[in-house]
Amino acid sequence: MAIAMKTGKTRLAGRLPQSQADDAKEANMSQETEKPKNLRANTLPTDGFALCVDGKMKTRYETSQQATAAGLQLKQTYPVIQVTVYDAAARLYTPVELETK
Repeated sequence: MAIAMKTGKTRLAGRLPQSQADDAKEANMSQETEKPKNLRANTLPTDGFALCVDGKMKTRYETSQQATAAGLQLKQTYPVIQVTVYDAAARLYTPVELETK
């Protein structure tokens, strides 16, 4: 439904002019909660244990046993990949190897 304005221009009913629409978007954005910042990809964890696959940090675990179990499961599924467990407190990498039979 078009509405004729005094200036001779027509616009659709229910639509805001562009400047008012931009102001409404900015008001909605400022009311939203702030998203947490993503951690940088090149920072190491400071606590716990991290599972590293082919040199890239993937998942953080509380205990070494949890990280090693997850690493073994990955290694059994994909035996070609390199899997290590990173100990953040000691700053050491421990390789995860399949048990030979």
